Amino acid sequence: MNAMGHRSGFSARGRHVVCFGEVMAELAGLEAETVRVGVGGDTFNTAVYLARLGTSVSYATALGRDHFSGRIRKRMASEAVRDDLVATSDDRNCGLYAIEVDDAGERSFTYWRAQSAARQFFDLAGSEAALSAMANADVLYLSGITLSIFPETSQRNRIIDLARSVRRRGGHVVFDTNYRPAGWSSGAAARDAISALRPHVSIALPTFEDEQALFGFESVEECVGYWRQADVAEVVVKHGLQGAWSEADNAWIAPPEIIAPVDTTGAGDSFNAGYLHARLNGASCHDAIVAAHKLAAVVLGVRGALLPADVQLPTWTKGLDKQNV
Repeated sequence: MNAMGHRSGFSARGRHVVCFGEVMAELAGLEAETVRVGVGGDTFNTAVYLARLGTSVSYATALGRDHFSGRIRKRMASEAVRDDLVATSDDRNCGLYAIEVDDAGERSFTYWRAQSAARQFFDLAGSEAALSAMANADVLYLSGITLSIFPETSQRNRIIDLARSVRRRGGHVVFDTNYRPAGWSSGAAARDAISALRPHVSIALPTFEDEQALFGFESVEECVGYWRQADVAEVVVKHGLQGAWSEADNAWIAPPEIIAPVDTTGAGDSFNAGYLHARLNGASCHDAIVAAHKLAAVVLGVRGALLPADVQLPTWTKGLDKQNV
């Protein structure tokens, strides 16, 4: 295994992952007379794909007692995503978003989430117990969107304290910038929050376009340097058709196959799940990127953030990577 693999210790089988963020009801197929109701959210999508690949995973968030929150809980159960870290709000519902996809497969979103239950997480009964359990996670996965749904500095500081606790106990903190300007009061607020979390991140899985928009980076080397300045152990930068930059290889790892996307929703989230699952099962950074590309390619070929449950996913199996990736 490469030196970065040794430094992060990111090759232990059987580790449990906790994903933290917001899961919402999804309205898709708006071009038709009847829309489809689904479930989605960046960190939740990653949690689902991790579970389908065979990784043990819990999802931390808050839901309401409304019909859509009930659908989400049922979906979590059907996907084998544990809900033991879900707090419940008596007076708020889950968030809602509508998705539209153009002819090139690019998507646009409309959100109704300003008063979602997830934003109330730290004020709800059960959140303290959830946070205590999360602090002992083997792997904590979160994103810039996780930070953005908590607008108060005191709330973001609790997330930073959580990440610090995970690292101190020998766990890993995995972070995807996933910068969405509409979720932040300003770019400066986003930069401050992410920069404060950065020293406690083990594995960074950003998308180059997001990093450019937020930090103004002109090269992937500049992007990697930003994370490495905080001694982040692994940095993999996603960049569309160019593939993903592997610092371990000091090179772009291109997708094995270029496809015309049907829908780009969830592609990055599934890439992250494929990468983490492979690394947790002993794959090198290079092989984990290849596995992640393979999974993302399947997701790009289907509408919606989450594939139908009967779609078989490409997996990485140690010792059989040539056949299974």
